[in-house]
Amino acid sequence: MDDNYYMNLAIKEAKKAQDIGEVPVGAVIVDSNEHIIGYGFNRPVSTNDPTSHAEINALRMAAGASGNYRLVGTTLYSTIEPCIMCMGAIIHARVKRIVYGACDPKWGAVESLYDMAQDSRLNHHPEITKGICEDQTKTLIKQFFINKRSM
Repeated sequence: MDDNYYMNLAIKEAKKAQDIGEVPVGAVIVDSNEHIIGYGFNRPVSTNDPTSHAEINALRMAAGASGNYRLVGTTLYSTIEPCIMCMGAIIHARVKRIVYGACDPKWGAVESLYDMAQDSRLNHHPEITKGICEDQTKTLIKQFFINKRSM
């Protein structure tokens, strides 16, 4: 699987969030045949829905496309390390692999604050690949907050 290709698609999703004033996070879900079955971007402010994170929106689309809430064999690409809520949903969905760009020291639940992917108390442990397009994803989110503070 071409991680850079799919991460660049997630970055395009993140830019959609940025265009509407949302924190620029994007996600793409690819099945075992390398077909995109879900994608999404952050929209909690514009939808008044605290669960409308990029990963959750992509999971909802992928579950609908596959006709199953279990997304066995899939890879989820996220521009930023998923949070606790998103990791919970990813684990419940049985996503095989998580690929992300930048770490999130304030909210990250893959390694920064929590290590949910390897928590022995949970019954599913997705594979993790980090740092794909890290400079691009980190710059995108940092620039968003720099611009937000200067307003």
